[in-house]
Amino acid sequence: MTAFLSVEGAAKRFAPVLTFGDKVATWLGAQKPPRTVHAVDGVDLFVERGAVLGLVGESGSGKSTLGRMVAGIHVPTEGSIRLEGMPVMSPGNRPRKITTRVQMVFQDPFASLDPRMRIADTLAEGPIAHGLTTRREAMAYARKWLETVGLDPDYATRFPHQFSGGQRQRVAIARALAMQPDLLVCDEPVASLDVSIQAQIINLLMRLRRELNLTLLFISHDLSVVRHLCDRVAIMYLGRIVEEGPTPEVYETPRHPYTRALLESVPRLEIDDDVDVVFRPIEGELPSPQNPPAGCHFNARCPLVFDRCRIERPLLNEVGNGRLAACHLASPDQAGPNLAIKPISG
Repeated sequence: MTAFLSVEGAAKRFAPVLTFGDKVATWLGAQKPPRTVHAVDGVDLFVERGAVLGLVGESGSGKSTLGRMVAGIHVPTEGSIRLEGMPVMSPGNRPRKITTRVQMVFQDPFASLDPRMRIADTLAEGPIAHGLTTRREAMAYARKWLETVGLDPDYATRFPHQFSGGQRQRVAIARALAMQPDLLVCDEPVASLDVSIQAQIINLLMRLRRELNLTLLFISHDLSVVRHLCDRVAIMYLGRIVEEGPTPEVYETPRHPYTRALLESVPRLEIDDDVDVVFRPIEGELPSPQNPPAGCHFNARCPLVFDRCRIERPLLNEVGNGRLAACHLASPDQAGPNLAIKPISG
């Protein structure tokens, strides 16, 4: 499959560094339980150029870790991440990011901006280092990108604390765009903003996508925002992709029980007084990524679980119409209602 962004078999495990005492205890025969965190577990993702892929799931599902791997911040433990066939990270024992074509917008803009640097210096630091502008032209370069994201160019001389939350997020987006990327990884970019400001940032991203031909990986908890913005959506649970497909189809006829449960857990406003407002929170807790369940990771919380689910990992297979699902009950000849899954409205 030819795609602009290709993530194949990507995994990320965080293992603690053993202290001297741990090493001595292990050498003496102490049985210490494994403490490795399986943050991302064998993920395959393919994104076409100019598309917007939404990545959703509960907290702790590995969304941000996967986004940081795509952006070249975290080194994959296994697998590969390529942009138009070229690796994002260099090979070898000490890999590093080797492209500026992928940039990231973080959830908390205040934490990601240096409070001691003026905005012009923040925006121009990376482009100067990579030869995209010169020190002489840095101020004009920063002003241009501030104007692109809808801010007054004169704000270039300000510090981060002099902006509101929405303005700081625009600055963070401008900093990413100043590196002239082709792919933007947005990690919960509107989660900490007011609803009205969220709409402004979403509209900004949609406009930038059209004008700059950007490809977006949009990570979010807000299912309504993902439905509005994204062409396709991938559902992630405990480090694995469990379903992927065109956004309208996934929302209307989910093919994986976790997708269904995630959508049903969202409260919906009903104007009709005769209609009961019902939402069903997902039962149980997300298992620990230090000790994920065997087989399907969702088996402990799934209402359709059977013996095979507890033993064999379901593969992410084609289930028709460009959709993928990792469920033993999902197959091309079985639609949503065959899985006791009914279409979801609105």
